[in-house]
Parts: sequence; C-alpha cells; structure tokens
Amino acid sequence: MMKLFVGGLPFDCDDQELKEIFGKYGAVTSAKVILDRETGKSRGFGFVEFEDKAAAETAISKMNGGELAGRKLSVRQAEDRKPGGGGGGFRSGGGGGRDRRRF
Repeated sequence: MMKLFVGGLPFDCDDQELKEIFGKYGAVTSAKVILDRETGKSRGFGFVEFEDKAAAETAISKMNGGELAGRKLSVRQAEDRKPGGGGGGFRSGGGGGRDRRRF
C-alpha cells in the first residue's frame, strides 16, 4: 500500500470525486478530503491510498503539477505522522529568565 498527499484540490471536491479521479490509475483503497473542523468546508487537500505502489507512483507522475478545475495539484507520497503531535508553544529548557551562571 502507498498513501499520497494531494494538495490544491478544488474546494468543492469530495471524497467520492477524489477516489474517482485517482481510480483511473489503479485500485484506490481510501480517499479523504480534509475538512475544516469549525466550518466543515474543504481545506483544499486530501489523501489517497492505493493498494499497489506502482499505481500510486503512476498517479504521482501523471497528476503532480496537473490542473483540476483551474487549480494546480501537488501530488506526492504522504509522510508518516510523527507521534506526539507537537504544537502548544512550550519550549523546554526555559528557566524563567534566571541567571544560571555559577559564582
């Protein structure tokens, strides 16, 4: 299996349309357009998972840089999410501004 990131999607594209668009390159096991949590509207990107790596690579070569409804697509292999999530703005190693020099 191979998962692709698809950026630059038209904002009216849904999961089914995404699956159909990429399905012409091989068996798509899942297709998901990412929605904004607050508005429920598309964020303009999604993920497509192929059963076969060769089909996914063909989809990348054919679709990356192409256009869909006047928007330029960015298609590449999806990166694995890193555990821990990050964010929050916390910096370790602080010290409240105290002077750490020894006297």
